[in-house]
Amino acid sequence: MAPPFNLGIRAHDFGQIPLNDLIGKLQHYKLANIQFAVKKSFPENVPSLSALSPGTASYFGNAFRQAGIQIAVLGCYVNIVDPDPIKRAQALSDFGTHLRLARDFGASLVGTETGTKGQGYTLDNFTEDAFKDVVTSLKGMVAEAERFGVTVGIEAGKNHPLHTVSLTRRLLDAIPSNNLQVILDCANLMSPANYLQQEDIITEAFELLGDRIAVIHLKDFKVTDGKIKFVPVGQGYLHFEPILRYMKYQRPHLQGLLESTTEEHLEASIAYLESIYDNL
Repeated sequence: MAPPFNLGIRAHDFGQIPLNDLIGKLQHYKLANIQFAVKKSFPENVPSLSALSPGTASYFGNAFRQAGIQIAVLGCYVNIVDPDPIKRAQALSDFGTHLRLARDFGASLVGTETGTKGQGYTLDNFTEDAFKDVVTSLKGMVAEAERFGVTVGIEAGKNHPLHTVSLTRRLLDAIPSNNLQVILDCANLMSPANYLQQEDIITEAFELLGDRIAVIHLKDFKVTDGKIKFVPVGQGYLHFEPILRYMKYQRPHLQGLLESTTEEHLEASIAYLESIYDNL
């Protein structure tokens, strides 16, 4: 018997709604895993990321646990390469708070992207110095994760300092700790210049990153006016077959999290993915 499709979603894609309503929607759509960024879903509970307390973490963690919902990724998306040293230090401190409280949330992995060396897109992200800053920040983050027995999940993105599969592999080699894992988002690796070669990119990701992939984001995209635009799953160009085949046969039960698919499109997107998965 083939393993079941282990599908979840980013909680804040439902918007900012009461906790009981969020849990009800997750149960209605049979989504047992979430990426949970508490400040995005419940900002009134978190005046600042540094204000998170064990009580806050336990409140949400217990609620999800009792409902049978697993926090696959505790989201703390901060700029770990901020050129302002004070802001970077605060970002790393906020991430450290999430590492310390992850177990209270019922999570084992805290996720982030690398951020940017400027305000949004900048060529400074594509330098060797930018990559070295990623390594420096992550070494400290991973050492902290090891102390608390949790894991750092890093996500690459086309315009970020960590912007290719090969660079991600180089990062894993520079920090060989198993407390550093990858959140793979294949849509984040696409550009107007390379998306027609996407199957090669996806294959390379599985070959080079292998069992260091902890979670997969399931996100779709189109190319509009020469730019990548994220769209609900099933409405774009991403080839999901190799991704779901990997999840089904090479990494059974690996968690896949829907991203950038709002509720109005959710039923169709879930049906689309389930149909592919069932027919592989």
